[in-house]
Amino acid sequence: MNTSDESHETTPNGNPNPPDSLNEEPNASMEEYYRLQQELFIGTLAIAGVIFIFVWIFYSLNIALNYVIGACTGVVYLRMLAKNVEQLGRQKERLSNTRLALFIGLIIVATQWKQLQIVPIFLGFLTYKAAVIVYVLRTTFLPNPR
Repeated sequence: MNTSDESHETTPNGNPNPPDSLNEEPNASMEEYYRLQQELFIGTLAIAGVIFIFVWIFYSLNIALNYVIGACTGVVYLRMLAKNVEQLGRQKERLSNTRLALFIGLIIVATQWKQLQIVPIFLGFLTYKAAVIVYVLRTTFLPNPR
C-alpha cells in the first residue's frame, strides 16, 4: 500500500475527509462578514458626520439634529438587520420584520412632536443606504487590495 493512500481517511460512506481549508471556510466567511459589517457601520457614521456638518452650516442646528436622530435610527436598524442576517446562517428561519417597527415608530413620533421634522429624519435614516452604495461602488471599481 502506498503511504499517500494511508494519509487519506475515509468517512463511513467511503468519501475522503474534506481538506482542512473547507473546514475553515465558514470561519473565513464569518470573518469577511464581520469586516463588511464593521465597514458599513463606520461608513454610515462617517457619512452621517459629514452630512450633519453640512446641514448645520447650510440650514440650522435644529434640522441637523433631526438628521442625526434619523441617522442614529438607521444605524440601529442596520445593526438589527446584521444580527438577523447572522442568525439566518445558523437557524433556518426567515428574517424578522420587527426592526421596521423602529422606523415606523420614529416617523409616528416625528409627526406628533412639533419640534421634529419628518424629511430630515427620513433622509438621516437612509444614510446607511448611502454607505452600502459607497461600498458597492468601491468594491466594483477599485481593485481588491488582497
